[in-house]
Amino acid sequence: MYTPFDTLSNDARIWIYPASRPFTDEELPEISKKTEEFLTQWTAHGAMLKAGFTIPYNRFIVFGLDESEHAATGCSIDGSVRFIQSLEQEYNLVLLDKMNVSFKQGVYITHKSLLDFKTLVKKKSVTENTIVFNNLVTNKSEFISQWEVPAHESWHARYF
Repeated sequence: MYTPFDTLSNDARIWIYPASRPFTDEELPEISKKTEEFLTQWTAHGAMLKAGFTIPYNRFIVFGLDESEHAATGCSIDGSVRFIQSLEQEYNLVLLDKMNVSFKQGVYITHKSLLDFKTLVKKKSVTENTIVFNNLVTNKSEFISQWEVPAHESWHARYF
């Protein structure tokens, strides 16, 4: 059952899918509509899941799931991954590659492979104070407070 993301509790489970490029003005409403339609029918063992989404910076798809009534199961998570894969194919982008890093460079968001990120660190093009997107956050509260942080406050710190 779809619910607006901002109404989900701070304990809601979070999945973040960083896009390899920004969504275009034409793609954004289509992706939003398809995502809402998917979440409207998303189930776990026949039980409707209370879930919402947000698309920050036209660059990330973030699912939130209120597990207080029904938790996600392996099958329901597989279903969400298949949905994300369908978006990847339809819009020719990458959303599932966990070996990529997204970070801010001024007002721009950059998406690089982990190897390229390490190279930028060595060249000092990226510093400990560069704002990175910590896509390992697990709930809405962490998403709000720990998603956009200086690199030294996230798992990225190991590269400095």
